[in-house]
Amino acid sequence: MSAPTEHSINPQPDTYTRSMSFSAGQFALLGLMAFALTGLLTWPIRLLAIRIGAMDKPNLERKTQKEPVPYLGGISIAIAVTALAYAGVVASDFTTTNFPLASYVLIPALIMGAMGLIDDLSGLPALPRLLVQTIIAIAVAVVLVKTDTVGVAFGSSFLNQALTVVWIVGICNSINFFDNLDGGAAGTVAVVTLGIFYIAFNQGQESVSALAITTAGATLGFLIWNKQPAKIYMGDAGALFLGVIISVLTIRVDPGINPSWKSLALMPILLAVPILDTTVAVISRMYRGISPLTGGKDHLSHRLVRKGATHKTAAILLWAGSALFALLAIGIYNSPANVGTPLIYLSAIIWVGALISFLRIPSED
Repeated sequence: MSAPTEHSINPQPDTYTRSMSFSAGQFALLGLMAFALTGLLTWPIRLLAIRIGAMDKPNLERKTQKEPVPYLGGISIAIAVTALAYAGVVASDFTTTNFPLASYVLIPALIMGAMGLIDDLSGLPALPRLLVQTIIAIAVAVVLVKTDTVGVAFGSSFLNQALTVVWIVGICNSINFFDNLDGGAAGTVAVVTLGIFYIAFNQGQESVSALAITTAGATLGFLIWNKQPAKIYMGDAGALFLGVIISVLTIRVDPGINPSWKSLALMPILLAVPILDTTVAVISRMYRGISPLTGGKDHLSHRLVRKGATHKTAAILLWAGSALFALLAIGIYNSPANVGTPLIYLSAIIWVGALISFLRIPSED
């Protein structure tokens, strides 16, 4: 007789979804459509960026490219994800509940992306950006808690809302910080969202599955243009848009593992590499007495290059690290009770070991 698994035998469906109307093949098609649409849209958006002078110039010491590279690639990601996510809602079950369910994620993501676009084009101070991020996160947190679409909730509404705000703001900035290497952020977000899709699909969460696979396809489509040497960057517009999407997806997915702390543990494990990058940069800057919001060449990618890796190799190593943690999260989800907990501890040990190892690499700043 096999050991009992930690997650529920009967998956919990999405709060507003009665049954899965999409098959695995149809979800795969949705991801392929996002891949193709983003790849196609990025070409004219790149030309537009060049025409209006929206270029990332190598005018700062922390810049790694030798020639100006167009911004605005995040626009193609946002258009593809938004259009296909809503198309998926219409094709599956267009109701007065499913449409808002998608909008609770997409509209805040678009607003956050618009702020990032303004920052890309004209520049915004750090504190006003943080204020806008917090306001958007508060609005999202209130809606998610009020509509009971938090995958794993605590007993207190205030605690749920407070933790949701911290998580959204933290992950948005983490993804934005992490976008410092050709292909690094796009590839990592693709890996993370594929991990979310696997869990959500198995749990019968259709709307979470659709948005996750769409985001994975879109970021892989963008990766064609963004891999080393990058022909276009996603910019703050893309990083902040994806930050909202991925943070809300991890909040809404319900792995169904008991006790609930094990379900909660899967989310930081899935996002372990971007969180590691932010942690390393913030600790390094605080140790040197400078603001954590200041840019610098102290991220994981910079440290890997400092140790002799090429930019391409550094990106592959970051993708591999993300894939390792995604597999650990999936392993925890699928494992019997006597295996899942040790895997959580193993994930924590690997993360702490990586943190210490990267902090031991001197910063050039």
